[in-house]
Amino acid sequence: MASGSPRRRELLCAAGFIFETVVPGTKEVEAPGEGTRDMVARLARDKALAVSSGYLNAWVIGADTTVDVDGKPFSKPRDRSDAFRMLNILNGRSHLVHTGISIARGGEERTSFVETTKVIFGSLSREDIASFVESGLCDDKAGAYAIQGRGSLLVERIEGCYYNVMGLPVYRLKKVLGDLIPDLF
Repeated sequence: MASGSPRRRELLCAAGFIFETVVPGTKEVEAPGEGTRDMVARLARDKALAVSSGYLNAWVIGADTTVDVDGKPFSKPRDRSDAFRMLNILNGRSHLVHTGISIARGGEERTSFVETTKVIFGSLSREDIASFVESGLCDDKAGAYAIQGRGSLLVERIEGCYYNVMGLPVYRLKKVLGDLIPDLF
């Protein structure tokens, strides 16, 4: 797995995958004029290829997740003030979570996809948002929240894959891997 995400690691372990994680040295930046779906697809590909070039006989999964608000990415907040700003914008409305997945082997991308889930936030008071931000649970999270744990209190409902919002659409990944490597499961 070409990712340093503890949530992705946790999800793969819980699903019974046996794997190694290698943190790719790629930069996660938005290219000018690039849409959020294209961005996560590119970043996932960059991660998978960066690791695959050093592990030519391994199947490598690259992943990247971002929150999409009206076509603009809400990546990880710069600081707590930025987290408050993001959560205030998400408050009481819907947004999309896109996860790009790229599977590479031998230094070449073999397949890729983007999974999208719609997330609807409940109406939160400024105090609720400030309390969540002060908890530190917004740190290092796309959109300044994680859906699991205390972050579940922010989310009224979702339409799509819950695990995608955590950063890895496990069911679809299993299906794609099964099609690509028939005797894997």
